Amino acid sequence: MEKAAETAKEPELLLDVRELRTYFHTFKGIVKAVDGVSFSLKKGKILGMVGESGCGKSVTGFSILRLIDPPGRIESGEIIFEGEPLLEKPEKEMEKIRGNKISMIFQDPMTSLNPVYTIKKQICETLELHRGLTGVDAHNRAVELLRLVGIPSPEERILYYPHQFSGGMRQRVIIAISLATSPSLIIADEPTTALDVTVQAQLIKRLYGLVRESDRSMILISHNLSLVSGVSDNIIVMYCGRVIEKGPSENVVFNPAHPYTIGLIDSIPKMTGQRKMLKQISGMVPNPLDMPEGCAFRPRCAQAQRICEKEFPALREISAGHFVSCHFAGRTDR
Repeated sequence: MEKAAETAKEPELLLDVRELRTYFHTFKGIVKAVDGVSFSLKKGKILGMVGESGCGKSVTGFSILRLIDPPGRIESGEIIFEGEPLLEKPEKEMEKIRGNKISMIFQDPMTSLNPVYTIKKQICETLELHRGLTGVDAHNRAVELLRLVGIPSPEERILYYPHQFSGGMRQRVIIAISLATSPSLIIADEPTTALDVTVQAQLIKRLYGLVRESDRSMILISHNLSLVSGVSDNIIVMYCGRVIEKGPSENVVFNPAHPYTIGLIDSIPKMTGQRKMLKQISGMVPNPLDMPEGCAFRPRCAQAQRICEKEFPALREISAGHFVSCHFAGRTDR
């Protein structure tokens, strides 16, 4: 019985973000890019973060690494990683965490890789900085990493420059660099942007396998709910800097509660069943400098009522681990 209990033991908490607020102080006013975001991530799990462009997904990822430049500023909140508060650490300690314990995969590999250096130099630089590997040891590890992410003939291609790789191959190099230090957490910020559908599927499958096999954790940031739902244990849906729905992937995808989440799912083409016209979410994302009172989604929501104009709905649990920020969550009149 004791052994069975040990086997069923819940994974340890790796990351805990509490009421995070990151604002940008511009000449025209304050942009609340991240406004009270809270979520947690356990070891060995994958968290999907979805929403339209400008909803605060990437800023959340950069905030975890404390890579927010002026006029941006982390106003308040807590980021607890491996039991330690990151917002209280001096910059020198954060430099040891970035790229070492927490790696980031950026969405544009051409701007992430230096065009004047070979792939070998760029991977080996990371290995030397964070692992102290040099010479033959660094070279062999770099070749091993390229082979791991599925680049053919890595012994030869390690001497290539970024422009000699396709977009998909460049992104594989970025993944190899992110894995070089065996990080506990990988933040993948739109890792398949601008790639064709076939390459997207290959990259996500490869990344998913690498994360699962090494028991790492990952935050997968994307506007593509269909892509995220296939690999994530839990999903967060963001809108205008706030979390409006979160929970186990199955719950969010098959039992969506927020009208925005329902709209995202209804806009995904169905491969089976009766063919129907795709639905779209009416209206536009509000101007971040002129946010509506109450619920930010109210101007686009068919279910909105007077209370939505006055009160922003707090996150409430509607089923085990499934939270939604909506006054009328659970209605099925789609």
